[in-house]
Amino acid sequence: MDEEQIAANLSPAAAERVRQWLTEPAYAEYAPAIREHIERGDWAALEAAFWTVLPFGTAGRRGRMYPFGTAAINDRTIGESAQGLADYVRSLRAATGSKQELRCAIAYDTRHNSRRFAELCAEVMVAAGFRVFFFDEFRPTPELAITVRHKKCDCGIMISASHNPPSDNAIKVFWSTGGQINEPHDAALIACVGDVTKITRTPFAAAVAVGRIEFCRDEMDRRYQEAVLAQSFAGPRDVRIVYSPLHGVGGTSVLPVLKAAGFMDVELFGPHATPDGDFPNVPDHVANPENPPVFDALIARAKEIGADIALASDPDADRIGVAAPLTKIGEWRTLNGNQIGVLLADYLLRRRKQAGTLTPANYVVTTIVSTDMLRRVANHYGVGIHDDLFTGFKWIGARVDEVGPAGFVFGFEEAHGYLAGDYIRDKDGAVAAMLLAELAAECKAVGRTLHEQLDELYRVVGCHLEKTVPLTMPGADGMTRMQQIMQRLRNEPPREIGGLAVREVRDYLHRETGPKSDLLVFDLDGGNRAAVRPSGTEPKIKFYLFTFEPPERSQDVAAAKQKLGERLTKLEADFLRYGK
Repeated sequence: MDEEQIAANLSPAAAERVRQWLTEPAYAEYAPAIREHIERGDWAALEAAFWTVLPFGTAGRRGRMYPFGTAAINDRTIGESAQGLADYVRSLRAATGSKQELRCAIAYDTRHNSRRFAELCAEVMVAAGFRVFFFDEFRPTPELAITVRHKKCDCGIMISASHNPPSDNAIKVFWSTGGQINEPHDAALIACVGDVTKITRTPFAAAVAVGRIEFCRDEMDRRYQEAVLAQSFAGPRDVRIVYSPLHGVGGTSVLPVLKAAGFMDVELFGPHATPDGDFPNVPDHVANPENPPVFDALIARAKEIGADIALASDPDADRIGVAAPLTKIGEWRTLNGNQIGVLLADYLLRRRKQAGTLTPANYVVTTIVSTDMLRRVANHYGVGIHDDLFTGFKWIGARVDEVGPAGFVFGFEEAHGYLAGDYIRDKDGAVAAMLLAELAAECKAVGRTLHEQLDELYRVVGCHLEKTVPLTMPGADGMTRMQQIMQRLRNEPPREIGGLAVREVRDYLHRETGPKSDLLVFDLDGGNRAAVRPSGTEPKIKFYLFTFEPPERSQDVAAAKQKLGERLTKLEADFLRYGK
């Protein structure tokens, strides 16, 4: 090993980790490939693989795949994550003295290496004494979540990087609630993963042969579909839908749920139908229903066949996007995550009110970086609202358990995640697709589109426009830049943004009580608002902009939208100056 070459060509942190992987027995299987990189002088790849330790956060571990390295997703980092989870659950059992069987559910999506990583996790969990309920075919994240609850598992593992590029994969960890890991387990689990030195595995085939791995796909397909359909309302079903799974798993969940709910005129969009981790027919190969260009081909097909809406789910089918015409014969446009959320909330609350099942004990839930319009919709129906939560659906799931699931109606986050019902504690693209189809059919029956339905809601509770502005900052330099931006906003907060006075700055990282997060919120004049936070799953810093006009100034919706659009432009320009 050429110490001088390693020291000269790698950062000190990467060099130290490369030496560790070349000399310690735990990493012996990776040493030949690392030596090959050194011999051919591929220092850029080595730096990228070892510049940091890929963090295991409260949602798991996500990143670019590479055969080796601490900063990449590979057999070692996935194995460490599963081993740490097993060690933590076992430590809890030891502390309580419980002799109950340890249980874990495992599923995976259509990404490259997802099946491989899922089997690896199963081998680790079985070796640690768990019975594993395993999906022998790709399935959606929400089905994994309900399996955890139905099979009374201690935990669950989903192999999926959601909407990340094809180069990425991830391990998502679920708790016994059917939601992601939350306090007090999150920090302790992260510590356990960090302490892993040895990964112990039982061969997959051997574990299947002795019944320690149990295939559960057929049973849980039925259970999951029943749980989603229980959230359905009777009503019109005359709506034509184009649906895309974006090369992911949605054909196993969204499509059968729509048909079982009575929507028979659904076309599976052919170019996106094939499960494929390269996402070949999606713009830039990023299968994210948040991105309007994803819908361009769907909208073209919808116009061609006279469809009423177009739906798309992300690769693990826990999020949904929708496009619809502005008017019956008008231009098509996507709805953003906030707009979908308030439409679904209004639909659910209205249908419950009509059925006589809505009471003041009911409530809805959202996050700090989602629209303020949900609060005004909740007030309109006289129900409770919890909108003080951090980004991430785990906080919504935890609040449902804290307040009580009996009164829960709906939860959403602006990143296109939605849940109705209490069968899991995570977002579900299938239930959102079904409810959107119901609402679209109801609107069609009265000659209205989803966009026109939203305009009607603006007249009732006031016009709201929001915009999320992400700045991508990859690598070590990007992390430093994000920290500098947040520090500057904390140390020298603006007194005015976009021509609006800053009334209050809320710093959730340095507050005295409650959980902390690297989040700044700026309350502005006139019920407007902005928030800034670094992403927890991507190398991005995000600026969230919220604008509002009260109902009395929203009756001319077009004029109100124009005014708010101009306001958003000014807010964005001011915040982008901090990113330079």
